[in-house]
Amino acid sequence: MNVQQVDLLVYNIGNLVTMQGHPGPRAGEAMSEVSHLENGAVAIADGKIVAAGPEKEVRDRITGLYVAEELDAQGRLVTPGLVDPHTHLVHGGSREHELALKLQGVSYLDILAQGGGILSTVRATRRATEEELYRKARRSLDIMLLYGATTVEAKSGYGLTLEDELKQLRVAKRVNETHPADLVSTFMGAHAVPEDYKGRSGDYVNLVIHEMLPEVKRQGLAEFCDVFCEHGVFTVEQSRRILTAAKEMGFGCKIHADEIEPMGGAELAGELECISAEHLLAATDEGFEQMRQGGVIAVCLPATSFNLRLQKHARARKMIEMGVPVALSTDYNPGSSPTESLQLVMTLGCLNLRMTPEEVITAMTINAAYAIGRGDVIGSLEPGKQADLVIYNAPNLAYLPYHFGINHVDTVIKKGKTVVSNGQLVY
Repeated sequence: MNVQQVDLLVYNIGNLVTMQGHPGPRAGEAMSEVSHLENGAVAIADGKIVAAGPEKEVRDRITGLYVAEELDAQGRLVTPGLVDPHTHLVHGGSREHELALKLQGVSYLDILAQGGGILSTVRATRRATEEELYRKARRSLDIMLLYGATTVEAKSGYGLTLEDELKQLRVAKRVNETHPADLVSTFMGAHAVPEDYKGRSGDYVNLVIHEMLPEVKRQGLAEFCDVFCEHGVFTVEQSRRILTAAKEMGFGCKIHADEIEPMGGAELAGELECISAEHLLAATDEGFEQMRQGGVIAVCLPATSFNLRLQKHARARKMIEMGVPVALSTDYNPGSSPTESLQLVMTLGCLNLRMTPEEVITAMTINAAYAIGRGDVIGSLEPGKQADLVIYNAPNLAYLPYHFGINHVDTVIKKGKTVVSNGQLVY
């Protein structure tokens, strides 16, 4: 980088996690290879990283350059900005009334079959104006930013008509243009079969393929296409048709795979070389192997299985052992995972998925970045990458999942600008 001056130097970092030194998403033992640099510093210019590493080396690198601002990290922990690669950010209403049903043992799919769940949110989203959806989504994104998320994926899927899906995606576009955090949009018209297509899922699949996907592409409102491949929702063959059509139109492909039952969604993800397969609680070893061969990143959602009170969780340890890159996400949505906190997910990743703190931070930075096609821009603190970083009121990485239930974030820097300071929004 040809740098004329340094806009910001973050120094006196007690524990600096850069995620440098490994090209591409990390799998297997590489997920644990996280360096903890003491006495670190990060130099930033024009919204990008100039240097990140031991403070003496960084200061030597910028010798002779004017430093406009210095920020004392006061010996605290610094990581790359967190990346949330699976959310349903834009939606109307909420579903706290379903809590009683869950406590009575009514399953997620049974609630959906009764017209609740996703379909309940569909009705609320259709009723909401774009302005109402915008204000609600922005409030949630503010919370995500306060908890350290600097880039967030946002799926549609609560409209299930062409106009209502476009409405969600337009809102996501507006939020992205007006909020410091970056949003990456995914079209998910195949999130459920709408009530007016009950018993005619094939007709709805045709609508998604022949009307929705082309119009979303024409308007440039989404980068990825996702499908809920699950019993009672979309079959493997229907999912294959939708994702194949999406791929031919130039969309990247994602899939909600094997969340409740082993449908073969993980195998399909590998077959189609999807960028990611998500949920995966019921996925088989054969599915994991297909994913590995297809270069698919597993996005695990431990807050969802926790909130649904499921007895099983995604087998993250097995995936890591088999060489599948693992990412973690909140799955923020109004029903199965109504939380914006990636820090809660850190704890659940350790306790329920049996991942180490090093594997968790890998899963929330560089692997999550690759799961939304941004691994060359964010996810690590390396020269030339976007200057997204978080300063925590914590001495080390293990402290974040260990001391759970609070927000450890002190400062968030997004594209070189301070957007959270002393735990408060300042943008």
